[in-house]
Amino acid sequence: MVTGSPDMKSSKHHGKNIQKIRVYMNVKQEALATDLGLSQQGISALEKMEYIDDAMMDKIADVLGVSADLIRDFDERNVINNINNVRDCSFSDNSINSVAGTFNPLEKIVELYERLLTSEREKVEILRNKSNNE
Repeated sequence: MVTGSPDMKSSKHHGKNIQKIRVYMNVKQEALATDLGLSQQGISALEKMEYIDDAMMDKIADVLGVSADLIRDFDERNVINNINNVRDCSFSDNSINSVAGTFNPLEKIVELYERLLTSEREKVEILRNKSNNE
């Protein structure tokens, strides 16, 4: 299921990446554990593992609604750099260039996470309603 691998090629810590993404999405360990059929302690142990096998990574990615590659390669610095560099993109209507002087990457990160949180809350509500109707 979940194993450590001494011959891992990547220096990324899968468990820490899962934890960061889970926290950014405001998903509690208990909720993730329920969706994966694990205990909260199992999720805690999983988040301490440097390497997580592909099958488990795919399950976690599916539950969190992200790709497994995003979890494996997650890097906060790259996320911030990508947001900072968005103003360097050119759009046909030049809309991004008109706000380049007032662009605040932290506000964009907060906005993104608020949208993700709203989406997750809607999913939880739909699942609750579905389970109550069964």
